[in-house]
Amino acid sequence: MHLSPGTLLARVTLVPVVAATAWLAVAFPLLCLGHFTPLLGVLLGGPALVAALVLLPRLAPDIDDTPWWALLLVVLVTAAFAAVQLAYHSEQLVVRRDAASYAQYTAWIAEYGFLPIPQQRELIAGNDPALTYHSLAYYQVDDVVWPQFLAGAPLVYALGFWAADLEGLVLAPPVTGALAVLTFAGLVARLVGARWAPLAALLLAVCLPQQWISRSTYSEPVAQIMLLGGLVLAYDALERRARGRWSAGHTLALAAGLSLGLGLLVRIDALRDLLPVVGFVGLLLVARRREATPLGLGLAVGAGYGFVAGFGYSRPYLNYLADSLNPLLFISGIVVGGTAAGVLLLWRRGIPRLDRPPWLPTAGAVLVVVAMAAIAARPLLFVQRGHGDEATGIYIGQVQEIEGLPVDPDRTYEEMSLTWVGWYVGWATVLLATLSVALLVRRMALRPTPQWVLPLMVLSWTVGTTLLRPAITPDHPWASRRLVTLVLPAFILFAVFFLAWARHRVRDRAPHRLRRLGTPLAVLGAATLLLPTAATAAGIMTYRMDVGSIAATRQTCAELPDTASVLIVDPNTAAKFMQLIRGMCGVPTAQVVETDPETVHRIVAEVHDRGRDAVLAADRAERLHPYLPPWIVPRHSFDVHTEQDPSTLMKPPAGAWRFNGDLWIAVIPATAATPSIS
Repeated sequence: MHLSPGTLLARVTLVPVVAATAWLAVAFPLLCLGHFTPLLGVLLGGPALVAALVLLPRLAPDIDDTPWWALLLVVLVTAAFAAVQLAYHSEQLVVRRDAASYAQYTAWIAEYGFLPIPQQRELIAGNDPALTYHSLAYYQVDDVVWPQFLAGAPLVYALGFWAADLEGLVLAPPVTGALAVLTFAGLVARLVGARWAPLAALLLAVCLPQQWISRSTYSEPVAQIMLLGGLVLAYDALERRARGRWSAGHTLALAAGLSLGLGLLVRIDALRDLLPVVGFVGLLLVARRREATPLGLGLAVGAGYGFVAGFGYSRPYLNYLADSLNPLLFISGIVVGGTAAGVLLLWRRGIPRLDRPPWLPTAGAVLVVVAMAAIAARPLLFVQRGHGDEATGIYIGQVQEIEGLPVDPDRTYEEMSLTWVGWYVGWATVLLATLSVALLVRRMALRPTPQWVLPLMVLSWTVGTTLLRPAITPDHPWASRRLVTLVLPAFILFAVFFLAWARHRVRDRAPHRLRRLGTPLAVLGAATLLLPTAATAAGIMTYRMDVGSIAATRQTCAELPDTASVLIVDPNTAAKFMQLIRGMCGVPTAQVVETDPETVHRIVAEVHDRGRDAVLAADRAERLHPYLPPWIVPRHSFDVHTEQDPSTLMKPPAGAWRFNGDLWIAVIPATAATPSIS
């Protein structure tokens, strides 16, 4: 059967979200049951994946006016992005920030298939109060350890671990990031036009934060697939229209809701992004659109997965976020209740017209411009302060000293959020996107188009709320994570839409002699968007983080006896390496919080009493010498000195910093006499 380029583009760009949704729908219950194994993953997840990929993409309506070159360029951009990110992928396994935390989470569930993580204190020193089992991003609760984050991204990256162990794990994010670019191209092709999809995909692919998060095991690439892909599915559902008892429109709407809801399984802050979807379901109900029920049902099921993952498997993390999460939960309840009340109130009246009074559409457009101008002016008006976290303040003060800035550890830099967007995609993109949203708000008020309403609601809401309160440690590229999932794609989408609209206006409405300028002006506009984006990306995109960590991890594990019980004697090493040793080496591990020689010797004796070999660990050999017999020499098992991400506050990141990963171990066999206390 001959497939047109429009059909192929529609189907290919649905593949990532359909595959991810089907996989997560099966994989998370397996993890809950404690049987997340390769065998069950293949036996249960495989058929679900195949069935979804066979059924759903075929339901997508064709994308009109799609030339072959547009399809080929989208595929080329996606492939090139994947190739570059694979070449520059990181090996972040030592926990300092979230990427390595996700990597350790992934490795644990891929290897063992269950949560929580047992402390195995009975193999060290029982309930000795001198020991603790928590580390960065891993919480000690009673006699188990819970990972910090939600399970969505680790469940996806586990496929890479199953395929090729640690090498497969670190190569999974580049592939996922490329699939996110492909998904975004599908959204642009539907909303703006297939001819503009390659440009939008290229802008996102070149953008520094998109490249950066796709090189390490962050959750954002998976979240992009789920949320942007959910918008793609919703567009197709509305385009197909649900008819009769059940139709293609119903199926696509159900899949759209499930995908969007499962975004909450990936990131807890997706709850904020989903609030407009609730309101949109209400609008569909009032408009008597049959897509409302399956969309709402899918959203509820997917969000249910997320709430189980959060409150069932990441509860200590949610408790840590309580100051921001509890108000969001309260607001979510108000949105759900308000939507239900609104549906009841408007059921007979229908959706109110937004073009009455006649000045209202224009006022809405003006309000968009004024709001963006106010956000842009914030750095001129005030400085935001108040981290609420002492460790964050200390770190910010250190970065300020490195950059030669006035030391102000309490500063959050939140007022600069729009400046961050300008760094990464250029101020021309910011300007054109703002004008585009104003144009769309006016257009939707005059002639609502359901296919555009949901993306406009979700993306505008997320941009506004994120820019007002990024709520992230403000050093870069780290802080750009808050922009990656939806904010930067939104600015690119809207800016490209404005170029397409302007070209159309010139071609159709300009004087005849000027109409030939439409294409040159579009090319100039594309270059204006692309060049600043590429210039910023060139700053840090030519290095690899933590190279050598996989080999060093394997060496460390090889040097640990099978009967080892590891005692880490300094807190910095415990924070970074405890879960690596416990999870990737598979041996009981704890931190000794009271490091006087008498206490350490006592715990070593308790380990020996259990017939196990005691292994002391620290970041320097000198830290171990006070506890060792003279005949035992520490070994430098983990020795990695390479590059890592920089940290900047007042300018885009450029160039790498040094990473020094050191772990020294000393094995005290159970057959050795416990050293005497001098």
